[in-house]
Amino acid sequence: MEKTVEQRFAAAVVDVPDFPQHGVVFKDLKRVWQDPGLCRDVTAFIAAEARNLGIQAVAGIESRGFLIGMPLAMALNVPFIMVRKAGKLPPPVLQQAYALEYGEAVIELQPDAVSPGMRVLVHDDVLATGGTAAACGALLEAAGARVMGWSFLIELGFLGGRERLGLEGQITRPLLSI
Repeated sequence: MEKTVEQRFAAAVVDVPDFPQHGVVFKDLKRVWQDPGLCRDVTAFIAAEARNLGIQAVAGIESRGFLIGMPLAMALNVPFIMVRKAGKLPPPVLQQAYALEYGEAVIELQPDAVSPGMRVLVHDDVLATGGTAAACGALLEAAGARVMGWSFLIELGFLGGRERLGLEGQITRPLLSI
């Protein structure tokens, strides 16, 4: 029997305990990125999930959100918006600070990357506590966009990110839920 894309994806994810600090289990996706067929299938899976959201752009969160976010935007024939770590974009930029489960960070967006009312799908690799995604959503809305949906490769449900974002039906189905 042929494995589903979800099964192939789950088999490719490697847990790295105590990285980047003690108590955190990092989800290493190196084996996913090294498999072009799996990357294509992952992108097609998410595109099929997102097709009916009426989006006009995909926003990827640096850095692992770029790896599927850009091909996802191409598959959906919409622009790709980079949401970057502080100091990586030329001014002017909008900034949003947020807490991670193991520290704090700041993300930025160039305000002219979106147009008023633009309907955006936010993509990142992992939904953990929801801090990064919530910050990205706030940043996009501050620039005038409307977040229409969320896309994650992995959801760590025990950390409550879905609840923090208030997600009901607007999240695409993650490939791996823990």
